[in-house]
Amino acid sequence: MAFCAKTSQTPLRQNLRNPKTRIPETSFYFKPKTHHFSSKNAQSVQVLNTENTSSIATKNPNSRLNELCLNGSLEQALKYLDSMQELNICVDEDALVNLVRLCEWKRGYDEGLYLHSVVSKTMTHLSVRLGNAFLSMFVKFGDLDHAWCVFGKMCDRDLFSWNVLIGGYAKAGFFDEALSLYQRMFWVGGVKPDVYTFPCVLRTCGGVPDLKRGKEVHVHVIRFGYEADVDVVNALITMYVKCGDLVRARLVFDGMPKRDRISWNAMISGYFENGEYMKGLMLFIMMREVLVDPDFMTLSSVISASELVGDEKLGREVHGYVIKMGFSDDVSVCNPLIKMYLSFGNREEGEKIFSRMESKDVVSWTTMISCYEGSMLPDKAVETYKMMEAEGSMPDEITIASVLSACACLGNLDLGIKLHQLAMRTGLISYVIIANTLIDMYSKCKCIDKALEVFHQIPDKNVISWTSIILGLRLNNRSFEALIFFRQMMLNLKPNSVTLVSILSACARIGALMCGKEIHAHALRIGVAFDGFLPNALLDMYVRCGRMKPAWNQFNLNERDVSAWNILLTGYAERGQGALAEEFFRKMIDSKVNPDEVTFIALLCACSRSGMVTEGLELFNSMKQVYSVTPNLRHYACIVDLLGRAGQLEEAYEFIQKMPMKPDAAIWGALLNACRIHRWLELGELAAGHIFETDTRHVGYYVLLCNLYAASGKWDEVAKVRRLMREKGLTIDPGCSWVEVKGEVHAFLSGDNFHPQIKEINSVLEGFYEKMKAVGFAGSEYVSMDKSEASKAEIFCGHSEMLAVAFGLINTPPGMPIWVTKNLYTCQSCHNTVKFISKIVRRNIFVRDTEHFHHFKDGTCSCGDEGYWGRLDRSES
Repeated sequence: MAFCAKTSQTPLRQNLRNPKTRIPETSFYFKPKTHHFSSKNAQSVQVLNTENTSSIATKNPNSRLNELCLNGSLEQALKYLDSMQELNICVDEDALVNLVRLCEWKRGYDEGLYLHSVVSKTMTHLSVRLGNAFLSMFVKFGDLDHAWCVFGKMCDRDLFSWNVLIGGYAKAGFFDEALSLYQRMFWVGGVKPDVYTFPCVLRTCGGVPDLKRGKEVHVHVIRFGYEADVDVVNALITMYVKCGDLVRARLVFDGMPKRDRISWNAMISGYFENGEYMKGLMLFIMMREVLVDPDFMTLSSVISASELVGDEKLGREVHGYVIKMGFSDDVSVCNPLIKMYLSFGNREEGEKIFSRMESKDVVSWTTMISCYEGSMLPDKAVETYKMMEAEGSMPDEITIASVLSACACLGNLDLGIKLHQLAMRTGLISYVIIANTLIDMYSKCKCIDKALEVFHQIPDKNVISWTSIILGLRLNNRSFEALIFFRQMMLNLKPNSVTLVSILSACARIGALMCGKEIHAHALRIGVAFDGFLPNALLDMYVRCGRMKPAWNQFNLNERDVSAWNILLTGYAERGQGALAEEFFRKMIDSKVNPDEVTFIALLCACSRSGMVTEGLELFNSMKQVYSVTPNLRHYACIVDLLGRAGQLEEAYEFIQKMPMKPDAAIWGALLNACRIHRWLELGELAAGHIFETDTRHVGYYVLLCNLYAASGKWDEVAKVRRLMREKGLTIDPGCSWVEVKGEVHAFLSGDNFHPQIKEINSVLEGFYEKMKAVGFAGSEYVSMDKSEASKAEIFCGHSEMLAVAFGLINTPPGMPIWVTKNLYTCQSCHNTVKFISKIVRRNIFVRDTEHFHHFKDGTCSCGDEGYWGRLDRSES
């Protein structure tokens, strides 16, 4: 078979040299092997046989091929082409052009690719007609590589060739390439642009944006006499708008002898896009005055502008106009209306419009879901998504991200996993916004390993990706790893203020003061140290690291909002300094700062840990009457803790029974903790019963119950509770302590035998234990306690702080304070041992555990021996 194509062609490679060279007319004959396009084509040779092969002599096969193309029979036409190949019958250009156009019309990309490969084997160069057909097809399919290949094989090109390829590159977002093609067409190809060229090129200039080139094209528009063409001038307005030059856009608009609706829309939306809302609204009014009716594009722009200027009255007037013009059922108008009302806080009106919509698209559903999620109504967001799912509407990446955020708030891991699977199936997982919200969801659902898995699968991590995983690690008590990730991030990306707030929280958690100071210095260098939440995050870091002097400096340097006061109040509460906390609260009131709910939580905790029962009750009673702060469940829990720690367990239980609201697990947990302290087994079991009616997953309550049984000597009950925990898959965090030495944080787990200096550490500790025994120091029982006592201490303390203290002594100069942070309680033995060490080595040793901030000095502790686990054991033995 041969392709007979009369051409006047010359080879033109991708550098487009020698455009005017010609070669003589040529015929190409080639007999390729039969191509089996599909399994059905195995009998392609028989197509002609079934139509009586002998008739080929009298019939024109090309006519038959054209007939099949005109009938839209792509598969049959390809089979017929295969048969003509087998019989070496010449295929003329008309038939090939029709076949290519049929592939384009039928969206047969594979078929078109096959046809191109067959033609390429025979024809070195393509005629204008055939080349344009292939160009149009490949551009429509988005295959610019093959389109460029076809363009390069065309010895001659007309305006259509250039327009198609320029449009293809522009549509695919390759704006620079499209503009380069335009320049080449103009200067090398010698082809004059037309009414189809200019809009495409101008849109491309706006897409870059490239105002300089846009102006050049504007000159070309005038030179070739298209300044009066409405479509071209509309494109000019859009280009100037996209480039931010509203003055020139308006000059072009005002100079139009005739405008259509697109002209008005381009100028009005241009003002809105560039923040000139009032000018856009004035132009909309002018549009109505000249009796040009707006369309849905105009109205959606005006509705969005009403939202952005915050004018609900204007929005309602536009809504009324929408109804009057008959656009109230148009989904593209209803969507911005819903968004507008929701932004005004008028959820009822937005829901009304949404419920009346006969057809909802993905934008409609997503608008409602994201609104509910942003308004802290995650239940409604999930409910709306389930309605969307029931109606068979497919979510997009924004929908899934919004629902995942709602799942994170609710702790709805099951739905989050389903959404993750859906994103994987649909390919939406490639959107980084979905991956980032998955990290957040898994982190808040306590599946940090799954969050890490998602994080490592993101090919191009952005600042939000890193911030999400750093915060996730912090939320899951893996702050040490968060510091490692932060340092990795700093190698490639610059953190933003949210990242810095997250990592400062991690520093505060493990007492990484030097790292926190480095972040403070970095924030000052880049000029964000006073932005947003960062000043208070720095204040919190200094307070929780025990550095009150730098904390006061930070407090005095920045705006003293209620959060700043609350942070310092919380610092006093952690140290059990109730009197100082109350004095500081009076200063806060004198400074005209109104206290909030958090203020009173910190105050009540400070009173509780200082035994200030009367003062605490007075503050609680004054909340509503004096400061207009309504007590919530957390405040009631503080009062139960206040009474319980003071030994007033009956009063605490009576207080719970008289509460105006149903007590939650936290309130019963406060009573259980008080029962643990004072060993009231029966009341503690009663409190535990109430807790496990509503919360069976919180490890802390099981630990408190174990603690109560252990303090009461009921080790069989301890074993039962721990067995129940194992059955439920609950585990107690292993004891872990952190100490910062020379700017580097070192972590020690209970029973850690893998540290490089472990032999030296154990040797130092053994030396202290021997000295304690020799002098009969209280606490030397650590090395000789019985099995049950050792088991208690191991469960609830872990002794990891002893390793950290010893490491600090070994690796710091004499006299330097040692700062240790741990994640569990401090047991009596560890408490007494550290007291002894502080006296022997004459150092200040600071240990912050889960309950208290201990300052050991000269054999005493700032907690007054009231802040360790099992503190009543010795006094009652």
